[in-house]
Amino acid sequence: MQSAFLDQEVQNKISEIKKADIIVGIPSFNNSKTIAHVVKAVQGGLTKYFSDYKGVIVNSDGGSRDGTMDVVRQTHIVDFESILFHHKVGPVTKIAVPYHGIPGKGSAFRTIFEIAQALDAKACAVVDSDLRSITPEWIELLIKPQLEEGFDFVAPLYHRHKYDGTITNSIIYPLTRALYGKRVRQPIGGDFGFSGSLAKYYLTKDVWKTDVARYGIDIWMTTTALACGFEVCQSFLGAKIHDPKDPGVDLSAMLYQVIGSTFNFMNIYAKEWRKIHNSEPVPTFGFQYTVGLEPVPVNVDRMIEKFHLGVKELKHIWKLFLPDKIIQFLEKENIMPKKKFHIPDEIWVDIIYHFAVAFHKKMLNREHLLKSLTPLYIGRTASFVNQNWESDADEVEEKIETLCKVYEEKKNLLIKQWR
Repeated sequence: MQSAFLDQEVQNKISEIKKADIIVGIPSFNNSKTIAHVVKAVQGGLTKYFSDYKGVIVNSDGGSRDGTMDVVRQTHIVDFESILFHHKVGPVTKIAVPYHGIPGKGSAFRTIFEIAQALDAKACAVVDSDLRSITPEWIELLIKPQLEEGFDFVAPLYHRHKYDGTITNSIIYPLTRALYGKRVRQPIGGDFGFSGSLAKYYLTKDVWKTDVARYGIDIWMTTTALACGFEVCQSFLGAKIHDPKDPGVDLSAMLYQVIGSTFNFMNIYAKEWRKIHNSEPVPTFGFQYTVGLEPVPVNVDRMIEKFHLGVKELKHIWKLFLPDKIIQFLEKENIMPKKKFHIPDEIWVDIIYHFAVAFHKKMLNREHLLKSLTPLYIGRTASFVNQNWESDADEVEEKIETLCKVYEEKKNLLIKQWR
């Protein structure tokens, strides 16, 4: 199948390969220091667990200037005995190609979807190019549910430090779960498996000139699979260790990107999520074990100070859409001693739902609206740290479960306000 999106060199490569069973995509941008390890792990996984299938590795690159694509082309496993594989195997085919379109991870994924469709792949996966903890077993866990169990979408399940992933824990996971009724623990994890048919379905969506192509691809993939009735599961991958993120990145910009994408999809799939009133677990694959995790530094005093400043500077904006009782609570909490600082689950969920409704009804500029959430999110994170200072991982997970139930219990109020 010819694609107007892929350049002629890639189309010629596809014509040579003709057909593939498995596609594993690796989007990249200046990842020459880490991508060799990722390519070896992917090749090892395809060789060890899927030797009877034809596999292709696709590196979709965003214009790297550090030789990332050259590293991909030159990387291969020399010693297959190191992964306990003794059968004679042919080489795994690799395609390294610069992607086209809006700069961003979504455009990289579109290239991978296009190649998967052109090669009529049965099962696909995408993994980040800066992963330091990926092993060949990740490929088995991201691919086998499609090939052998009939699933369309495989979300990752990681063990994370109790103070890591707070946007996921306090907003994205519980909100996605309440909306679409499936307990997908890491909806924006970054490493996914998906069927060839779902890859083709993704290509039918006209999102490639939107923010999805820039930074919203992870939550878009998960939400589309959930809202459109595809079979969804998750696989435990252990710890996710990758290159540290730039500490200079503006937190309010990140919230705008992640939560703005999630709220946008609420508009698109409102008909679907308004029918759902409970949640259920999704099948989980992989042997779960305790993982040693890197510590996450936190400064609660500084977070509470930012919350205080936000209340003083932004409450006039919040009064446009938040109920008086929430404004009164925030003003009261603004003068509480730091050790007693606490934002209860009920208040937090009310805040998120009112922000979602204000976003939906365009009550003010959407970017300004979402960036004004920053001090409230920082305050909620400080409250979470205060409450869980001595809690272990299991106790923290129980508290996140309790928060999820509040999101579900209050969903009827969201539906009423939405109308």
